[in-house]
Amino acid sequence: MFKFVAGPVAGVAAGLPAGLVWGLTVAGMMTTVILISSVGKAWALHQRRKRAEKGKPLFSRRSRTIVSIYRRFGMVGIAFLTPVLFSPIGGTVIATQLHVPRWRILLHMLWSALLWGGALTLLAVRFSYLPIFDQYR
Repeated sequence: MFKFVAGPVAGVAAGLPAGLVWGLTVAGMMTTVILISSVGKAWALHQRRKRAEKGKPLFSRRSRTIVSIYRRFGMVGIAFLTPVLFSPIGGTVIATQLHVPRWRILLHMLWSALLWGGALTLLAVRFSYLPIFDQYR
């Protein structure tokens, strides 16, 4: 989440046009989603084996919360919360471990990146007069 928020702030502070900042923010998230979703199944299996070897329970409080979000809102809910709560890596791993097809992960993460990237870029442009932006100039 930090990188997803810091990207628009740094881009606007550097004087880049808002459209370019938005595009780079979306491209950064989607690059991460593509990379993680391509190796996600193997990584999820590795994590499952590691957890079983250590004798850890399959479900924790956090995993139960994530599953309840998925049951209630589906992949739309996971994608919506990914940039601001889970991070692009975390959201993609969650979707992969819930056995969501890769094309659905890519589709939902794309609209989420477009929505949140646009919103955060607009906020950065709107509040670019604040002193926080001076440290980047």
